[in-house]
Amino acid sequence: MRRVFLWAARNRWLKERLPRMRFMKRAVRRFMPGETLDDALSAAVPLERAGITTMYTRLGENLDSLEEAQAVVDHYLEVLDRIQASGMRGEISVKPTQLGLDHDADACLAHLVTLANHAAETGSYLWIDMEGSAYTDATIALYERLRAVQPRTGICLQAYLRRTAADIERLRPLDPAIRLVKGAYDEKESIAYRNRRNVDSNFVGLAVSFLVDGRGRSIRLGLGTHDVALIEQIAEQVKAAGIDRGGFEVEMLYGVRTDQQFRLAKAGYRVQTLIAYGEHWYPWYMRRLAERPANVWFVMRQMLP
Repeated sequence: MRRVFLWAARNRWLKERLPRMRFMKRAVRRFMPGETLDDALSAAVPLERAGITTMYTRLGENLDSLEEAQAVVDHYLEVLDRIQASGMRGEISVKPTQLGLDHDADACLAHLVTLANHAAETGSYLWIDMEGSAYTDATIALYERLRAVQPRTGICLQAYLRRTAADIERLRPLDPAIRLVKGAYDEKESIAYRNRRNVDSNFVGLAVSFLVDGRGRSIRLGLGTHDVALIEQIAEQVKAAGIDRGGFEVEMLYGVRTDQQFRLAKAGYRVQTLIAYGEHWYPWYMRRLAERPANVWFVMRQMLP
C-alpha cells in the first residue's frame, strides 16, 4: 500500500484530477487547516495557548523557472512578519526546490540567506526541508554554506537513508539543528532501509547518539514522528546522560495525534506542530498516506454521502 501511494504522488494524471474531487478536499482537511496563510495562523492559536509552538510550510516544489522563486521568498517574508505581529512563536520550513535549486544553487542559497536573516531579525528560525535522495547532497551542501553565515537555521534529515549517520557526523562540527524524520519518498533498498523495524531502530540510534554526543553544545534536535513509543524510548535512553524532556523537541503534523501532542506538552516535552497549507497539496498528501496507511479508512469515509 505504501508503494501505491508513493506512485500516486508522482503520477501526473492523478495529480491533475484527484484534487478536484470533493471527497479528497474533505479528506485533506484532516491534515491541513486550509489553503491560505490566514487558515494556518488561525489554527495555531489554540496550540499556542497549550504551550505548543508551530512551524509553517507552504506546499509546493520543483519550480518551472528560477523567476518563480522570488514570489516564494516574498511569501515567506510575509509569513515571518505576520508571526511576529501575532505574538505567537512560529518558524518556517522551505524546500530548496521551491527556491530554485533545480535551476541555480547559488541563487537558491541567496534566497535562503535572505529568509534566514529575516527569520533571525523577527526572532524566528529557518528550516530547510529534505526532499528525495537525488537532492540530499545538494541540500546538505546548501545548509553548510547557510549555517556558516546564519546560525538560526536547521535541516531535515531522514532516518531511512543508510547514509544519514555519516551525514550527521559531517555536520557535527557546525553544532547543527536537525529535524529527524523517518522519510516519505520511494527509495531503493540499496540506499534506504525499507523495513519499518530497521527504520525505527535507526531513528532511535541517530537521535540518542546526536543528543548524548552533543551535550553542552548549542545543538538542536526535533523528532519528526508520530510514534509516541519511540519518543518515550529516546527520552528514557538520554535521561541517563542527564538530558531531560526539554532537551529536544517533538514535532508532529497538524491534525495527527492531536491528543498526544497536548498530552506530551503537559508532560514536559517541547512540542511543535507543523502546519502545512497551500494549493499544491496533492503529492504531500499522498506521502502522508504512505506514512500512515491507516488514514486510508478516513479517506474512504469521506467518499460516503
